[in-house]
Amino acid sequence: MSWLRPKLLGSDPPARWVGVLVAIVAVGLITAVIDPLRHASPIASDSVLYLLPVLLVATGFGLWLGLLTSVLSAAAFNFLYIPPVGRFTIANQRDWVGLAVFLVAAVVASSLADIARARTREAELRRREADLAAEMARVLLGETTVEAALGVVARRLAETLELSSASIELRRVAGDDRLLALPLEAGHGRLATLLVPSDADRVGVRLRDRIVPALEALLSAALEREALQEEVVETHALRRSDEIKTALLRSVSHDLRTPLTAIVTAGEMLCAPGIGDAERAELAAAVSAEAERMSDLVDKLLDLSRLHAGAAVPRRDWCSIEELIDVALDNLRGGRDGFVLSVDRGLPLIRADAVQIERALASLLENAARYNGGHPVSVRARAVGRRLAIRIVDRGPGLPREELERIFEAFYQGRDGRASHNGSGLGLAIARGFVAANGGRVWAESLPGQGSTFAIELPLDDQPDQSRRPPGQVEAR
Repeated sequence: MSWLRPKLLGSDPPARWVGVLVAIVAVGLITAVIDPLRHASPIASDSVLYLLPVLLVATGFGLWLGLLTSVLSAAAFNFLYIPPVGRFTIANQRDWVGLAVFLVAAVVASSLADIARARTREAELRRREADLAAEMARVLLGETTVEAALGVVARRLAETLELSSASIELRRVAGDDRLLALPLEAGHGRLATLLVPSDADRVGVRLRDRIVPALEALLSAALEREALQEEVVETHALRRSDEIKTALLRSVSHDLRTPLTAIVTAGEMLCAPGIGDAERAELAAAVSAEAERMSDLVDKLLDLSRLHAGAAVPRRDWCSIEELIDVALDNLRGGRDGFVLSVDRGLPLIRADAVQIERALASLLENAARYNGGHPVSVRARAVGRRLAIRIVDRGPGLPREELERIFEAFYQGRDGRASHNGSGLGLAIARGFVAANGGRVWAESLPGQGSTFAIELPLDDQPDQSRRPPGQVEAR
């Protein structure tokens, strides 16, 4: 009978017509059972069996159907088994006691069933409210912003309370004839409003006494968390800005002072008496080289500042990657000596800012030339699906795994003796910034002692009409 208990004592009783049918069938079955037993036991004791359908119906279907079953049971027993048989009369006063017992049993059983059913209904409501609170906590504390979570929370609340709609506004909103406005204390003096249909009075006690306090607490916690996250992000940004400023000052103080010192020293020596033409030419060349080095550093600092400020907006146009590689090699101090090119013929054009891509290539090529260990640097370019792939491979000392990402940070100077090279630590950061601004990506691959590979991928758009292809032009740096 354990399978029957949830159905009889569920939060909602079964349909009334089912109860009438069960009452008739149960009374008929008990009557059929009593008939063969009346010769083996006193008929008065057999009447107790009619309590079974009375208790069953009263428990499962409520008081009124239980009383109906009591009357049916008393009528059947009276008509069939109490003298005079075949008539609805009660000659013996004690038989009235049996009818009264049936009625009392029906009242008691139905009352207990109603209490159990009410407790079941309340437990179910509590469970659904607990599930709602857990869901609201997960959504409010899990979304990136509180506003993004409010719509999901409102829909879940409406489903739980069986409302036609619900919404939550992070401001004070007045109700009207259609909407009931419930104010929410969201903490920090902020007010929010829960808007539900005006017919929500049927769940008003649950809504005001249990749902609203839980929603206020979660909303306050979510807003507090969002404020703390904003403070953390702002603090991190300020710390990062301070680090960049410190590194910038260090770079300016060292990398700019070194060529300036050399220029000043060479200039003073040029004015010294007795200096020969050969020495004068050597000093002039030193001044020119250090000035070019300082100019290159200033250009990189300007590029980096534009990238950090979000001002390096690319001016996209159709350009040829072969021409960009050629221009980047020509602009290197050491020229194209030491580079081996393997570029597929007829590569598609890319739609990008030619100046930015050329500078990114120049930075990567310059870095590879600096660490090639005297071996040639391989430059390969080919189309792979909807991407243009460029790989710059050197045979230098390679990079540890933990440095493959750090080398793209501004002012980062690698380990393993790389500080001996007079780099500013800006080239790779600028290269990644320019490539990313044009919709591509750049990364490093390396094993210590086996050289390094810098890979670039750029998107390939639908190609322009061949007859209208513009010639590739890149400004010289």
